Amino acid sequence: MDAQTRKAHAFKALHEGAGVFVIPNPWDAGSAKMLASLGYQALATTSAGCAFSMARADGALKLDDTLANVRAIVAASDLPVAVDLENGFADDPKQSAASLLAAAGAGAVGGSIEDATGREEGPIYCFEHAVARIEAAVAAARSLPFPFILTARAENYLHGKPDLADTIRRLQAFAEAGADVLYAPGLRNAEEVLAVVRAVAPKPVNVLMSGGLKLTVAQLAEMGVKRISVGSAMALAAYGEFFRAAQEIRDHGTFGFTERSMPFAQANQLFKG
Repeated sequence: MDAQTRKAHAFKALHEGAGVFVIPNPWDAGSAKMLASLGYQALATTSAGCAFSMARADGALKLDDTLANVRAIVAASDLPVAVDLENGFADDPKQSAASLLAAAGAGAVGGSIEDATGREEGPIYCFEHAVARIEAAVAAARSLPFPFILTARAENYLHGKPDLADTIRRLQAFAEAGADVLYAPGLRNAEEVLAVVRAVAPKPVNVLMSGGLKLTVAQLAEMGVKRISVGSAMALAAYGEFFRAAQEIRDHGTFGFTERSMPFAQANQLFKG
């Protein structure tokens, strides 16, 4: 069994086993290696975190940028890696599905396709087209010689449409189309999370813990959530500390941030291994 197939089966087993697991989101090889050293079982890329590392806004990545990011993160550890494919970098279902195959070619063993268009006008694909895109992605995933975990994302809440009924309708249709994991980023409270989990059961649900949702791993596990991600939150935490350090030097002429920094020896040893 080659390395990618082994990782794919391990990733599939995480979704089929008991309990919940956290899939953190590194934005580059260094952050991936740090997360792997802490005992996480799988990693997922963050399109926003990757974009910020390239001095771009979220949504400005091209497919080639994402594939390069996947290759770097895959090479940094021996963990399964899932990729944030945004809308598949295409409106057309077949072209979007081709991006999934390209991600698999870069070493990913899972990935997400969302129903957001990437445009300010008409930010969400119509229901029928959104389902057709997931159907095409499922067909592409099933054509691979290993189990590729496809996550289907309903993006209403991130685009000014907190419509739980429509979100659930879409997730249920994505589940019927064959998606392995269902995901509605931006859910606002425990009631909405629980409604989604119940609506698509027994399919596993990913919940994004970022921003206003104040729940713990234990609480999400009790609700039946299978997978927890953090999106760009860890990248923003790192950038936030960096920015505050730079502001401290500029505004106060002090270097108190150095007392909070990871010790050089610890970081250096981590990257030696």
